[in-house]
Amino acid sequence: MSKILLINGPNLNLLGTREPEIYGDTSLNEVEEKLKASAEDAGHEFNCFQSNAEHEIINTIQQAKQDNIDVIIINPGPFTHTSIALRDTFLSTKIPFIEIHISNIFEREEFRKNSFLSDISIGCIIGCGVGGYGLAMRRAKNFLRDK
Repeated sequence: MSKILLINGPNLNLLGTREPEIYGDTSLNEVEEKLKASAEDAGHEFNCFQSNAEHEIINTIQQAKQDNIDVIIINPGPFTHTSIALRDTFLSTKIPFIEIHISNIFEREEFRKNSFLSDISIGCIIGCGVGGYGLAMRRAKNFLRDK
C-alpha cells in the first residue's frame, strides 16, 4: 500500500468562505474527503495536513520521509512565492510532490508568477479550481502505478 500525503498551506483552512470568487465555495474538509475516498478506492493510504506556519509544514515534510510517504500533493499557498526553506526541504527529503494552486497564479499579481517549487515537482496543477485537487490525485496515482 502506497502512502499519499496532502499538505495545504496558509489560509487554505478558509476554503469555502475566503474570496469565493477566486477560490470557490467548497470547504477544505470537502476536498479532503473526496481525495481520501479516491486514494482509498485505489488501495492507497491517505493523510492530510494544513498549517498557516511554514515551520510546521517543513516539519511535516521531514516527518513524511520518516513515515515513508511515497508522494505529496501540496498547495503551498503564498509560500510558493517566498519559501526557499520549503524548496530545500523537498530537495533534502527527495519525496516526489505535485504542486497545486486553485487560482491561475499567472493571471494574478506579478509576484505570484514565480514558484520556488515548480521546477523540482513531478507536476503542477494550476488554475483548475478545487477540481485541481482531483487532477493532482490522478497524477499521484499514475506516478505510483508507474514507479
